[in-house]
Amino acid sequence: MTPTILRYSAFTTDPAGGNPAGVVLDARSLSDDAMQRIAAGVGYSETAFLLPRAEGELDVRYFSPLAEVSFCGHATIAAMVAYAHQQGPGDFVLHAQAGRVRVTVDADFAATLTSVAARVEALDATDLDRVLAALRWHRDDLDPTLPPAVAYAGAWHPVIAAASRARLADLHYDFDALSTLMAARGWTTVNLVWREDAHTLHARNPFPPGGVVEDPATGAAAAALGAYLATHDELPDTRRFRILQGHDIGRPSLLQVEVPRDLHDGVRVSGAAVELARVQ
Repeated sequence: MTPTILRYSAFTTDPAGGNPAGVVLDARSLSDDAMQRIAAGVGYSETAFLLPRAEGELDVRYFSPLAEVSFCGHATIAAMVAYAHQQGPGDFVLHAQAGRVRVTVDADFAATLTSVAARVEALDATDLDRVLAALRWHRDDLDPTLPPAVAYAGAWHPVIAAASRARLADLHYDFDALSTLMAARGWTTVNLVWREDAHTLHARNPFPPGGVVEDPATGAAAAALGAYLATHDELPDTRRFRILQGHDIGRPSLLQVEVPRDLHDGVRVSGAAVELARVQ
């Protein structure tokens, strides 16, 4: 029996914006191969498969068109808003490959996820050179106040800050070279950012391991960025900031991030989600 496949766009209230995700609300009858085939057929950067296990607790699997991934933020927001539309708002616990992810959906059907424990590591100088070569960027294109690093909040993402909005806007990278490096290092996306001010960052996220040139909204990378800014003492006093993403590819997205004092408590990422037209 073919399951119902919903399509939601996360981190937006406009179907023309945000990052679309496929959602299967009950995938308990599906094999791994079936999930992969469905994700490939949907064609979005991720499809989330929920497997309810108890009141308020669910297992979740995430598949790109090419492979399974350990965690996906935008598909989490999409899936849990879709789930709440059927089951009602509330607090939920997801059991992902990356670990336990808490999600709250409020009465307005906006969702907040709390990531697994976050951490930040140095980016090897040789790897940085290879990333920059694939991006066709140079070291003098980088913001010297935000040094490159690799951050984790359920998935690994290099964080590379551009010195200008114009540099971030001009993104024409070597897909194969970046894909090969990312696969070797286990990176999910490369989080390219530009800081407008203390409370606002712009982001672009190449996602070649998933067969996607660019993600228009990346919740896992947003959580990782929160950990990165905390580690480098670059958060505003409120420990909250917003990320504007997807504008360069015509799918504007808004991600709200809140970072606790202890990164072991996980980083909170919030956003809306809207259902897209159903495919018969």
